[in-house]
Amino acid sequence: MAMNLIGRNFLTLKDFTPEEIRYLLNLSADLKKLKYAGIKPRNLEGKSIALIFEKPSTRTRCAFVVAAVDEGAHPEYLGKDDIQLGKKETVKDTARVLGRMFDGIQFRGFKHETVEELAKYAGVPVWNGLTDKYHPTQILADLLTIEEYFGTLKGISFAYVGDGRNNMANSLMIGCAKMGMDCRIVAPASLHPEKGLVKEVEAIAKETGGKLTITDDVAKGVKGADVLYTDVWASMGEEAQMAARIKLLTPYQVNMKMVKQTGKEKILFLHCLPAFHNNETTVSKEVGAMEVSEEVFESKFSKVFDQAENRLHTIKAVMVATLGTK
Repeated sequence: MAMNLIGRNFLTLKDFTPEEIRYLLNLSADLKKLKYAGIKPRNLEGKSIALIFEKPSTRTRCAFVVAAVDEGAHPEYLGKDDIQLGKKETVKDTARVLGRMFDGIQFRGFKHETVEELAKYAGVPVWNGLTDKYHPTQILADLLTIEEYFGTLKGISFAYVGDGRNNMANSLMIGCAKMGMDCRIVAPASLHPEKGLVKEVEAIAKETGGKLTITDDVAKGVKGADVLYTDVWASMGEEAQMAARIKLLTPYQVNMKMVKQTGKEKILFLHCLPAFHNNETTVSKEVGAMEVSEEVFESKFSKVFDQAENRLHTIKAVMVATLGTK
């Protein structure tokens, strides 16, 4: 399936049709096979990529850097203290400067409006590496991992459990609906997704044959689920709310009891990482496992490191599809 996405921005999966997402997933799988075979097509030969990071990152930064280098591009990391973005210089002005020097721009930060403004004025493809509203590159990696495990996306029952109004829940709803999946957001009522977005996603699901359920009932939400997915209970910038979130979300921890509640023999556990699954990090040292138990995280059901690797292949596909020369 040939498709021309050259020059397109990648800000949210709402902007892409199911056919375009399918193209990106197929391209990701193809590029993954080539990397495993030691073949580097260098589709981005001679290109320069700006990587703007307001928020620190492991997977997003490394995936963009390695993807760029694999394809022959030069990646330039621009941390929050490296440029004047939003301090001495407006986003609009920064966009117009970087757009004249770079062939593509990645942004990972707080306000979604920032990446939208970069895209409006840069004149080159802009890719969303994460904002407070959406995390579309992560969702492509998630979808690729699910498809590798089950051989399909259509009809897969997917339960996201935990904080249902963060960027991951928002983006997973959209991605699942676009691909005709049965998506459940399982969260306390106070952490349900924004109603306007829910209506948008329901409309998408109606067109694709997908389904969306929002519930605070864990047993109902995970029954029959093929995939259990969770994320940290307090997003970056919300650390002060951690104690309250632990109290509210402890019943939503993904553990072996929840795995059994699915009623499925073959299930997949996913997490966008980092995960607080033991007491070996600074954040979780005092409270131990939070959103997922150590038993599930290290179990045969967990494919979180396949999922993390797939950030590389899907990010490479986005850059090649929107910026490639071959």
